[in-house]
Amino acid sequence: MPTFKVAVLEGDGIGPEVVSSALKVLKRLEALSGFSLVFEKALIGGCAIDQKGTPLPQETLELCLRSDAVLLGAVGGPKWDDLPTDKRPERGLLGIRKALDLYANLRPAKVYEPLISSSPLKEEVARGTDFIVVRELTGDVYYGEPRGIFVQEGKRVGINTMKYTEEEIRRVVRKAFEIALQRRKKLTSVDKSNVLEVSSLWKAVVEEEARNYPEVELEHLYVDNCAMQIVRRPSSFDVIVTGNIFGDILSDEAAVITGSLGMLPSASLGDRYALYEPVHGSAPDIAGKGIANPIATILSAGMMLRYSFGLPKEANAVEKAVERVLHRGYRTPDIYSDGCIKVGTDGMTEAIISALEEVWADLS
Repeated sequence: MPTFKVAVLEGDGIGPEVVSSALKVLKRLEALSGFSLVFEKALIGGCAIDQKGTPLPQETLELCLRSDAVLLGAVGGPKWDDLPTDKRPERGLLGIRKALDLYANLRPAKVYEPLISSSPLKEEVARGTDFIVVRELTGDVYYGEPRGIFVQEGKRVGINTMKYTEEEIRRVVRKAFEIALQRRKKLTSVDKSNVLEVSSLWKAVVEEEARNYPEVELEHLYVDNCAMQIVRRPSSFDVIVTGNIFGDILSDEAAVITGSLGMLPSASLGDRYALYEPVHGSAPDIAGKGIANPIATILSAGMMLRYSFGLPKEANAVEKAVERVLHRGYRTPDIYSDGCIKVGTDGMTEAIISALEEVWADLS
């Protein structure tokens, strides 16, 4: 079996706690499956500022560049809020994304049946929701030039430029098609081509790439219609691909459907490198209390097995173990409800490892 090297960036707040949980799950699965993982830790974010004077030390970046994948906890906290924008913990994460050319952000939105009452949608609408938003991560209005606030004829004018090159669109669309092939073979491309020329180019490139993936069903939706349909019929979606700003908004909308940020993993992929992290933040108010929900980070590790290491069986085992634990009623405080079994970070981790062993036996 192959050996994979993982750069482990625990970060701030609850980051070290939830990353520790994910590593325990990976180590147990490593023993069960036979693949080999080598973990090496480095600093990022606020803890890096405190120890190295920068949110992204050079040695951290070098470690990421020689690793097969990066597992990140969370960065930031009120301790560093007064620093200049370019010196704050979040700049470390942005720096890694740029340096590794991570152009496709994957945000799964899955409603687990045991937690369906936590969704703000009616149960009959939320049930069966299981899709991924693939968001282009390095272009669009966040990076286009010119940008800024200028004075024209004595009045202030704010300018941001929505810009995409053909290749920027093509590479993320290809990634989305490949992901759809691994799932239910349906892709929804989201744009605003009735108004925006950049979206017209987006749609044209999607149609061109679709010829290479005849097995995948393709639909086009305008972004405003897609926002409505995510609320009306979320279970009908499989993979959604869209630009940076539309994906930012739609993935946050999708996250609300699931009922808890503590359940949401994510991946940022490039052609060579990939970074995996929970959607939630560093939650400094509960750091060190042993009550953080580790599921999002554990599921992020599962995504790493699937997308970076090509181990779908192992990834499925992690996902099924989480579902089994939820069906048994185990809950951290953020997802707890009456009648359930309240556990802390370690208790949830131990329960998932136990379920993982059962699932693996079933799959073997």
